[in-house]
Amino acid sequence: MTVNLEVAEGVGTLRLDRPPMNALNVATQDRLKELAEEAGRRDDVRAVVLYGGEKVFAAGADIKEMQPMDHTAMVLRARDLQDAFTAVARIPKPVVAAVTGYALGGGCELALCADFRIAADNAKLGQPEILLGLIPGAGGTQRLSRLIGPSKAKDLIFTGRTVRADEALTLGLVDRVVPADEVYAQAHAWAAKLAQGPAIALRAAKESIDTGLETDIETGLAVERNWFAGLFATPDRETGMRSFVEEGPGKAKFR
Repeated sequence: MTVNLEVAEGVGTLRLDRPPMNALNVATQDRLKELAEEAGRRDDVRAVVLYGGEKVFAAGADIKEMQPMDHTAMVLRARDLQDAFTAVARIPKPVVAAVTGYALGGGCELALCADFRIAADNAKLGQPEILLGLIPGAGGTQRLSRLIGPSKAKDLIFTGRTVRADEALTLGLVDRVVPADEVYAQAHAWAAKLAQGPAIALRAAKESIDTGLETDIETGLAVERNWFAGLFATPDRETGMRSFVEEGPGKAKFR
């Protein structure tokens, strides 16, 4: 398999496994979509880590596979490409990317689908599609602009340049930089902590934030309002408030 889903302690690790560089060919994209949807459905998965292994996250699309494709072929494929990445972005649970080595092109776009990005101190990220006479096609022009702002995104996309982990942190492209041998452990720890939280409230928070970024503030406020009121019907809300009153803040144990 080109992608695997491994579950432990409430954390599902979506592991890219297509050596040597985890090139994202069609089969990998389709498998990624399938497993992202499975992770979203499974009750034993309460948070997700995206991981490519110790040496590389994903070096991008499979250029050898793409080269013979003409306009008609890509018109037929482009939506499936985006849908695979969107499936990851829409996992209704916290998702953290553990970025090692290269995360270029589609690899960078995959990391952008996570809620949080932890990068190795030797990681390199970028959107080099312009050097092929292309633009990012798996969400890079949209998610990167929303994450770091349009002018910084244009710098990376227009030039196709690669940035090291320290610059990626300054840009806001990644959220934490750690030694390379600690990337997965720290990502798993972040996910495991959230896996102990109130699952429906976390889903509500993620959907409210993501929807608000894609629409006007009034619509975003309506989504937030509906989720906020709806959470009063959940056992986790009862547990959280009872624990706060009886024991103080931060001591609730959610089911």
